[in-house]
Amino acid sequence: MELINQYVKDTMIDHLGIRFTALGEGWVEASMPVDPRTFRPGGFLHGGANLVLAETVAGLGSMLMVDVQVFDILGIQVSANHTGSVAEGPVYARAEIVHSGFQTHVWNVDIRNESGKLISTGRVTNMIVKRNEK
Repeated sequence: MELINQYVKDTMIDHLGIRFTALGEGWVEASMPVDPRTFRPGGFLHGGANLVLAETVAGLGSMLMVDVQVFDILGIQVSANHTGSVAEGPVYARAEIVHSGFQTHVWNVDIRNESGKLISTGRVTNMIVKRNEK
């Protein structure tokens, strides 16, 4: 996990404090702080931060399923329903693969607060494309 978290250094993922915490076959988990970096006005977690977290865990999940020397992962669709609010503490995301095709991967992502309450549930579609040869 340390190597993966080092890989995202100096990116939006790092800026928002997202940290990968666990992974397995067909799933990835990460945490994100609820603090001024991720607040909307009023001091609650911004729905857009949830979308960044969802696309991040699904993106890593797809990267782990392909040869990243040959293929690139492009997020082509992300949607979510925000079912709760949170003003403090971290949130936790778990992405689980729903469809693993040659050209697309579809992921369900649930984001929960520290007590396990569902905060957001989403779906992410990633396109798998062959890298351009240089």
